[in-house]
Amino acid sequence: MKPEGRGQETGADVIVMGGGFHGTSSAFHLARRGAKVILLEAEYCARHASGVNAGGVRTLGRHYAEVPLARASLDLWHRLPELLGEDATFVCSGQLQIAETPAELEKLKRRVADLTALGFTHEVIVDAKAVHELAPALTPHQVGGIWVKDDGHAVPYRAVTAFRHAAQRLGAAFHETTPAQTVERVGDRWRVTTPRGVFSAPWLVNAAGAWAGDFAAQVGEPVAMKPGGLMLMITQRIPHFIDPVLGAAGRPLSFKQFANGTVLIGGGLRCGADVVARHGEVDFMKLSTSAQTVTDLFPHLKGVGINRAWAGVEAFMPDEIPVISLSKKAPNLVHAFGFSAHGFELGPIGGQIVSELVLDGRSTQPIAPFAVDRFGLATAQESVLLNAKRAKDSHTVQ
Repeated sequence: MKPEGRGQETGADVIVMGGGFHGTSSAFHLARRGAKVILLEAEYCARHASGVNAGGVRTLGRHYAEVPLARASLDLWHRLPELLGEDATFVCSGQLQIAETPAELEKLKRRVADLTALGFTHEVIVDAKAVHELAPALTPHQVGGIWVKDDGHAVPYRAVTAFRHAAQRLGAAFHETTPAQTVERVGDRWRVTTPRGVFSAPWLVNAAGAWAGDFAAQVGEPVAMKPGGLMLMITQRIPHFIDPVLGAAGRPLSFKQFANGTVLIGGGLRCGADVVARHGEVDFMKLSTSAQTVTDLFPHLKGVGINRAWAGVEAFMPDEIPVISLSKKAPNLVHAFGFSAHGFELGPIGGQIVSELVLDGRSTQPIAPFAVDRFGLATAQESVLLNAKRAKDSHTVQ
């Protein structure tokens, strides 16, 4: 269903801009409820943050506003065979956040107490003995940590692709290498222009990741969002030594070993990003710092070779929680972006929320903290100038 030229319009009930996890999940949940969906992706699905992240399926350590969504999403992760017909590579390994000092452990205890007061009991304080039973290869100086037994991990590209294939089986049409350029409301429909023609629908979903701010600005709804790069590296295969995904309370770390023996090392490692050229810029000095953290905790990994390192482009919000919201300025527009390096686990519930906003006008999840208009006007005005410049540069490159 490809437009034959710029004069042609291809229609649907909903247009989703962005082929990351939240875009593909939105397409799936909308199509599952009978909507005719078109998804537009500038490059290929899961090219950026959704395909190059560490793959942590993590409810541990979430911002308090995200906890209800994260727990609801985890339930969907555990039900993926029922929803998609496959597990999308999800492994329920548990996640462990270690404390290396008494002060760090006290901080974790205060967090767990706060969660308990809010009615959440999934994060459990464990002592040093339990930490070393869960991860016996760790150095012995750990004093405790937080354990979440039903968290886990997945392979990002394959998880996104599983949602894409499920959406396509339900009739959703995916158009890759079809970047949205302009969006406008004409009558009762949205019109999205691309180099491959014009697409139109009554509803529009802005899930364009680091480029979502450009489209929000086009509809008069600027957001205080900044793009940035995220880095990861993976080792050669080594004998199995750890099951849980590991994080640290006092320093950046996301660490897991796959079934094939390779070890993935991340933890919100930021780098530069060129949003016009659409790529992240690997910073090997920062990667070396992360490698030092790993060998501090697992001395037997000294000398293990790094097979490759890579970077993707992500969108960061000032408060580091996403926008998941109906537009406050334009009709029939839903925003879902700005996941600030921790949107992967939220992918399944994010798409469900989008489908509810489109088809029901409200969500069953508590999404008020993620409103698109929660930031001050001055910050948003600064952002719109930056977004407009990026959009101009992008169109010039094309």
